[in-house]
Amino acid sequence: MRPPSVAELVSEARHQTLESIVVRGFESLQPQQRLTVTEAGEKYTRIGSGGGHSTPWSLKRTPYLQEPQDVLNSLDYQGMIFVGPARTGKTLMSLNWLSHTVKTDPADMLYVHMDRENARKWSKGDLERYLQASTDIRAHQLTNRKDDNTFDKEFDSGMRFILTYPTSSNLSGITVGRVWLIDYERMDDNVDGEGNPFDLAQMRTTTFKRFGMTVAEASPNPNKEIQDPKWTPSTPHEAPPIRGIFELYNRGDRRRWNWKCPHCAEAFEPDFKLLRYPDSADIMEAREQTYMACPVCGGILDPDMKDELNWHGRWVKDGMIWTPEGGIIERNGMKAARSSIASFWMKGPAAAYQDWGQLVEKNLRAVKAFEETGDDGPLRKTVTTDQGSYYIPQSRLSERSPEDLKNKAEDWGSTEQEPSVPAGVRFLIATADVQKTAFVVQVHGFTATGDMVVIDGFKLRLSNRLNSAGERLPIDPAAFGEDWDVLTEVLKKTYPLADGSGRRMRIRALGSDSGGAEGVTGHAYNQWRKLRKAGEGMHRRFCLVKGEPSKTAPHARTTWPDSSQKGKLAIAKGDVPVILLNSNLMKDRVSVMMARRVEDSRDDETVGGMLRYPDWTAPWFYNQMTTEIRTEKGWENPRKRRNEAFDLAYYALGLAIRPVEQNVPYVIFNIDRLNYLEPPVWAADWDENELVFGGEALQQGAAPKKRTFAELGKNLA
Repeated sequence: MRPPSVAELVSEARHQTLESIVVRGFESLQPQQRLTVTEAGEKYTRIGSGGGHSTPWSLKRTPYLQEPQDVLNSLDYQGMIFVGPARTGKTLMSLNWLSHTVKTDPADMLYVHMDRENARKWSKGDLERYLQASTDIRAHQLTNRKDDNTFDKEFDSGMRFILTYPTSSNLSGITVGRVWLIDYERMDDNVDGEGNPFDLAQMRTTTFKRFGMTVAEASPNPNKEIQDPKWTPSTPHEAPPIRGIFELYNRGDRRRWNWKCPHCAEAFEPDFKLLRYPDSADIMEAREQTYMACPVCGGILDPDMKDELNWHGRWVKDGMIWTPEGGIIERNGMKAARSSIASFWMKGPAAAYQDWGQLVEKNLRAVKAFEETGDDGPLRKTVTTDQGSYYIPQSRLSERSPEDLKNKAEDWGSTEQEPSVPAGVRFLIATADVQKTAFVVQVHGFTATGDMVVIDGFKLRLSNRLNSAGERLPIDPAAFGEDWDVLTEVLKKTYPLADGSGRRMRIRALGSDSGGAEGVTGHAYNQWRKLRKAGEGMHRRFCLVKGEPSKTAPHARTTWPDSSQKGKLAIAKGDVPVILLNSNLMKDRVSVMMARRVEDSRDDETVGGMLRYPDWTAPWFYNQMTTEIRTEKGWENPRKRRNEAFDLAYYALGLAIRPVEQNVPYVIFNIDRLNYLEPPVWAADWDENELVFGGEALQQGAAPKKRTFAELGKNLA
């Protein structure tokens, strides 16, 4: 606080004694209090009702505000972002910051509302009631007309409080250390063509370096849509690609509000999707019987437990987890997100002034309105403003989203950090896509119920060629034929069975794309010829495939390309078989498998199950499996995005259903006609399957399994 000027002292001398003037002068020289924003709020902020009554602000009802507002006077951050639903207490944070600044650390402040009219309303409403009720703050305010008007307030320390709205002129030409952007989502994303409000505002604080702070807070805007409807988060706390407050949140360290389940002590994020209510035609009945289920143990959390859950809640940064023992540590394989911006996102069920039953009622009424009228306006509003989440219009969704696929992922474990073969898988098929400097490989298992199970996925980037330092050189499938040997090595891979027996399963076949850049096809054919010449039978398992979009072609058939070319330099001489797969039909079939759920599984006598995959699958898998859309012309990739996972899945299914063909050297699966009651040895149960080896039986020195001639004949199929 600055000492009073001589003029001020003289003007007041008529009404004060000399002693009181001297005392006041010495008081102004006292050191400022050292308080956090939360402590200053509890000590000085009072909430006015507008009728002359007021109550002191308390952290007890909104404990989740403590960490965000205490960041405001931290020298470790120059920005703070808060995303939350309506009725969380965001406005009180801004007023607590004002209390802290006035009483402990005076500095000019700039508050920016969405437009002039809303700025005026906020000044005459929330701000004026706060100043009238908070007498300790009011005592420092200069109240003459020049220093106290709708958009400007001045305090006896010389500190100025400026309220404005986003225009290029209002957000330029001023230097101020502290800026608060109110309801950021309702501001223009590009202010007068000069950039977003946050970046423009932060430029005002750069002079103060570590002492500057820029804040943006908002509830999600129902009218702002996700840029990519098939987005999946690349990190656990990442927000979707939506312009505005979510984009700012992603710039920061991405903290989420977590509760600790009182039943199992596991941490989780309170989200609307965890609320449970009866499936009743009576919406009020659903509202009255709403509760929350712990996503870990299923324990019931009643609405009256919310305050206690909030009081013991914690903010958790991206890359961190809150352990049952109470510590917050880094996730396995991840680092805690670091940024000069502290960003926070909390959902509707945790909001202090939100009622779970009311959230459910609003959602059910909005869904009902959408079904009856096609108007999704109410649904947009409740999902964003009330639930604190984001909304994806139905018109922008294809048959499924990456998130839908991810929700069906299964936990079947792994062995020593290695992908494992889940129960029921009878054989494995690997497929490979040729890229400019790599091979992308996906390994699939097949069950007796017709399920296709994604076992593994990886990218081969290094060849067996060495440079002068003995280091492996990058793969170049179009230039070097020897680089294709890495696919032969894939055929030799094995995977542990998930039963913990120590046994492993071999890959029976690998299907490789044979097209691409100039040189790829020739090297693919030559690799098959090399394997055939080796005489070990691996050419039967190294299957060259190619997609064909013809509507009249069968699911799978084998051709012998360029059989008329006999010259020594011909790419193909009619000696290399290539399996042509009807890409549209095969993708249709994979799509149907993706749509099926576990509860839709059929009995062992019916082929045509579901696509299954482990819960550790990377986000790119879900994106690539859903990037294509089905049109009247067939499957298309309108945005030309990566789709290797989808292609590799249909390659594998095509190989698995390919029927018996005469004089074709490739192994046959023909799963549409496979009798699993009397299966060939490569499709038998694990105890009888010739692709399974090792484990306890091998360690005990058991003799190899004996095969009859009939079984060997089945294997040669």
